[in-house]
Amino acid sequence: MHEPANILVRMPNWIGDLVMATPVLTDLRAAFPKASITAMCRSPLSDLLLQDASIDELFSFTRPTNKFLHRQERRNIIAKIQAGKFDTAVLLTNSFSSAWQVWQGRVARRIGYAVHFRRIFLTDPVAWPKEPMHQVDLYKNLLAPLGLSRSATVPRLYVSKKEVDESKEILYQRGYVRGRKLIGINPGAAYGSAKCWPPERFRALALELLKEGHVVFFGDASTASLIREICKGLPEEAMNLAGVTSLRELACIIKDCDVLVTNDSGPMHIAAAFDTPLVALFGSTDEKATGPYGKPDAIIHKHASCSPCFKRICPIDFRCMKEISVEEVAEKAKGFLHV
Repeated sequence: MHEPANILVRMPNWIGDLVMATPVLTDLRAAFPKASITAMCRSPLSDLLLQDASIDELFSFTRPTNKFLHRQERRNIIAKIQAGKFDTAVLLTNSFSSAWQVWQGRVARRIGYAVHFRRIFLTDPVAWPKEPMHQVDLYKNLLAPLGLSRSATVPRLYVSKKEVDESKEILYQRGYVRGRKLIGINPGAAYGSAKCWPPERFRALALELLKEGHVVFFGDASTASLIREICKGLPEEAMNLAGVTSLRELACIIKDCDVLVTNDSGPMHIAAAFDTPLVALFGSTDEKATGPYGKPDAIIHKHASCSPCFKRICPIDFRCMKEISVEEVAEKAKGFLHV
């Protein structure tokens, strides 16, 4: 079969998954240096791939909630795929619709997992692996039909020095003193409360870590009220950025942190991609599947008898997270600050 010359990579729809999928772009560029590579990604997540040297084009699209607009956007997506004249599509999403779209888009070779009744739209259906593996390796596994063995590449993101410097202005406006330690805390997670350490413990942790430097809280609009409650009454050295930053500003500030304390979440994977020191708190999910890739020392997981349960809300006593003490997390975080 001919070497691919014009590749479309359908990227995942969640921040953490998107970051974990970036090694696929790295591996495709290394294997096919002359090929044109387009990353297809939902907006605003697509902003995280700006300045990625592995891709030639970013195909950004939206997903409207209005049914009429949704149908129109779907037609637009298919038209754009057709216009791109792609010879190969690698689907990192498992949805029926993503396989249908590249089939409708007349992509000659269509690679993806044979799940959700979409095998008929794939030229290279890949069987779901029988052995458990990390999500990063699950994505890399889809490159096997192209003759690529699973590599050792790790997730990565790219931001410019100018962007990092400009993002610091957000901190300076809130009283950040140059040269002091910057400690990030991310109390939320998209999947549900079962993934989240109790808010009162994040507050107690912040009070302890404020002795070491400035604490900056991260979050989106959905977690803004939670973080506002955590921050109520904290000293001015605690900065609340929930719902304030763009995705790229978030990435830049996380890159600049001396340590990030976080639940299993998108910001956790952003930090791992920049090699920012991490304390990652796990309970209802499995660090072997979605932990910070190649960073087992970053994880605190008590492995309660019911964990991992993958539930959105704990139906019993939340023992998996309650067993993680403030003192343990603070000690681990301080270990990175005093290196």
